Amino acid sequence: MKKELAKTYDPKDIEDRLYKKWLDKKYFHAKVDKTKKPFTIVIPPPNITGQLHMGHALDNAMQDIIIRFKRMQGYNALWQPGTDHASIATEVKIIEQLKKEGIDKEDLGREGFLKRAWQWKDEYGGRIIGQLKKLGSSCDWDRERFTMDEGCSRAVQEVFIRLYEKGYIYKGSRIINWCPVCQTSISDAEVEHEEQSGHFWHIKYPVVGSGDFVEIATTRPETMLGDTAVAVHPEDDRYKHLIGKKVLLPIVNKEIPVVGDAYVDKEFGTGVVKITPAHDPNDFEVGKRHNLPEINIMNDDATINTNGGKFQGLDRYEARKRIVKELDELGLLVKIEDHVHNVGTHDRCNTTVEPLIKQQWFVKMDELIKPAVEAVKTGEIQFVPERFDKIYFNWTDNIRDWCISRQLWWGHRIPAYYCDKCGEVVVSKDAPEVCPKCGHTHLTQDEDTLDTWFSSALWPFSTLGWPEETEDYKYFYPTNVLVTGYDIIFFWVIRMVFSGFEYTGKAPFNKVLIHGLVRDAQGRKMSKSLGNGIDPLEIIDQYGADALRLTLITGNAPGNDMRFYMERVEASRNFANKVWNASRFIMMNLEKARTSDNIDPKALTDADKWILSKANSLVREVTDNMENFELGVAVQKIYDFIWEEFCDWYIEMVKPRLYSDTDETKAGAIWTLKQVLTTSLKLLHPYMPFVTEEIYCTLKEMEDSNPDDGSIMISEWPVYDKEMNYSKEEEAVETIKAAVKGIRNVRTEMNVPPSRKANVYVVSEKDNLRSIFEGSKVFFATLGYAAEVFIQKDKAGISDDAVTAVIPEATIYMPFADLVDTEKEIERLEKEKARLEGELKRVNGMLSNEKFVSKAPEAKIAEEKEKLEKYTNMMNQVTERLAYFRK
Repeated sequence: MKKELAKTYDPKDIEDRLYKKWLDKKYFHAKVDKTKKPFTIVIPPPNITGQLHMGHALDNAMQDIIIRFKRMQGYNALWQPGTDHASIATEVKIIEQLKKEGIDKEDLGREGFLKRAWQWKDEYGGRIIGQLKKLGSSCDWDRERFTMDEGCSRAVQEVFIRLYEKGYIYKGSRIINWCPVCQTSISDAEVEHEEQSGHFWHIKYPVVGSGDFVEIATTRPETMLGDTAVAVHPEDDRYKHLIGKKVLLPIVNKEIPVVGDAYVDKEFGTGVVKITPAHDPNDFEVGKRHNLPEINIMNDDATINTNGGKFQGLDRYEARKRIVKELDELGLLVKIEDHVHNVGTHDRCNTTVEPLIKQQWFVKMDELIKPAVEAVKTGEIQFVPERFDKIYFNWTDNIRDWCISRQLWWGHRIPAYYCDKCGEVVVSKDAPEVCPKCGHTHLTQDEDTLDTWFSSALWPFSTLGWPEETEDYKYFYPTNVLVTGYDIIFFWVIRMVFSGFEYTGKAPFNKVLIHGLVRDAQGRKMSKSLGNGIDPLEIIDQYGADALRLTLITGNAPGNDMRFYMERVEASRNFANKVWNASRFIMMNLEKARTSDNIDPKALTDADKWILSKANSLVREVTDNMENFELGVAVQKIYDFIWEEFCDWYIEMVKPRLYSDTDETKAGAIWTLKQVLTTSLKLLHPYMPFVTEEIYCTLKEMEDSNPDDGSIMISEWPVYDKEMNYSKEEEAVETIKAAVKGIRNVRTEMNVPPSRKANVYVVSEKDNLRSIFEGSKVFFATLGYAAEVFIQKDKAGISDDAVTAVIPEATIYMPFADLVDTEKEIERLEKEKARLEGELKRVNGMLSNEKFVSKAPEAKIAEEKEKLEKYTNMMNQVTERLAYFRK
């Protein structure tokens, strides 16, 4: 028994089944094959703590569309999957779990904690991978990697040692982001800036040796305990006489210098800035320029340390209150201003981040970044859209050394060992047996782990076997395109680029496709705090993965944010139903009349050639759009073609031929339906893989093809046929469509029900138009609700009460004597007249403009003249009809 499509489309019935089939058949798996050209994408590795959200869904849908497209084009397409160990996020999760069991992290010890961490990873770490599969992601899951698996860990160790030996990695004291709750340094990527209401405290610092004061304004009064200078602009006439003098630091009662530095903005605030090198990155740089001491006044938990004197042991905010109170009592508090400013918080625990000076491991960036800058400047790496290279250069131009150490246990432990006797530092893959300096036999490994971004920076090549010269690495690297959100250009993209050049000598990819954020219907960022997040898995469960994917891509432009509307999801589901029902209709007719793959062109009508030509043009346009990553533009064209041209027009046009047993063109209609359906399914497949697969495979099985080979995802992508030229037939059918639309519009405006038929008179002086209409009378019955159709050169025999539809070079009359509402007809014609007046005014304005006529191309001028003639003829007909009704 031949397979048939179910009467109704139910994604739950097909999606899991089809995905299992794809996995079983190894359709996603890519092997080295030097007879084929490779195309590689590496997945931005989701955190093992992650759960699929709309951002993930968009990012992975885009990657899947591209990889399915390239696979069908004949490339050896690899989509390399994997997950990130996410040091901080994972450690926080495990600590939370331990707390519920009444266990403290320290009680377990490092080895015990890591054992629990690996157990957690094995139990929960693959959750998001299963969710990506629900989305339809065609990753090569046989190649799944993890940033802490043996191969990736070996790559991390290799890179650390290489950079250290080149002098690019060093340990030193610099300002870093510090989380007082998680008790670790964190990267810029983990700092979220949010607007908070705060204050500017204006404080007087007495000038030593005079009765004068300088006034500073600060948002963090507690840091004044660590001030080592105040700074003014060297060209500020108000203060330059103070440079070299000293001020008395209030409360601490210590003299500190006044320095001149161009960092100070003369126009901002008071023009005097307190300098706290240990607690502000800009102050740190000023301090280096002026050899200022660095005084850290905070413990790791953000309480005040011994350098804070009488405030020692207080929380930073409690210390702030007491310092402000004391300044007020001393008469040194000038005023307090309300101030809204951006405050950095840790994205994992929402704690306000503290800039602190710390001994950490850093990567020197000044040399490493140079090839990464040059690659984008020369176009070796291109951003899509191009405007994002400005953000890239803004970061590279202001780059600072990268803090790579983290005070965590989960992650890649830094391969540095310290001699317990002489303190010698040894960096090596394995623990040294003896100290190379003093011969001592006991060395202790550094307690810190590496920043998660250190390993993910190697992702494009470590996943393919580097540092080994594996066949996969040599064949699939460099990768082709990276798809990612604009929010991590700095943190991940740039690190992959400079890492690729440094360790492989090549750019890791040549295109970076940037997408925006998925926002809610009101344009707000989806977040837990707002409670406006939408679970993609719930959408998939209710509407299917195809509907979600289509919704996320429709209208999506590279780099732009998009709004998520449930109405659009329903529209996408309705489109899937439309495709399904149209396919069922076509298959039912295929079943009734077997056709071969070859058809006599004489059996094709103008309508057949029109839709074939439209489909052919669609192939060219969609392919070009997809090659340029205009995924939203491409799918809109596919959507419009399938819904309107194919379903609403062509299928309706051919129904009379399909229902006739004597129509000699029936075979041509059925053949055309099958060809265009197949092409449409292939173009749609990257976007809606499940529904297209089910229909395509059912169609293949009906054709007695080998069902084992009947997968659309390994079929050939349609290719534009340059030899197909049906422009004459296209013009003819478009003319018929215009006439039918005119009839429908008039009937709609007059509220005439489709069940009420009427005679249709088509009047044109043009012989070729009358010939087109004569051969297409049948379409007026099926599409224009016509009882009979008459094609005439003049209006002879047409009743005076006929209602009109005006199209270029022809007028359509419908004698709805008992249906016509004269007033409404006059109103409609008045609107049409007003529209035509506007068009004529525009055209005449252009043609009477000397600058336009002298500078515009001849083709453009000819086009406008043609429009003038067309609108003039239409205006004459409308005016004539208005005159008739106003008699």
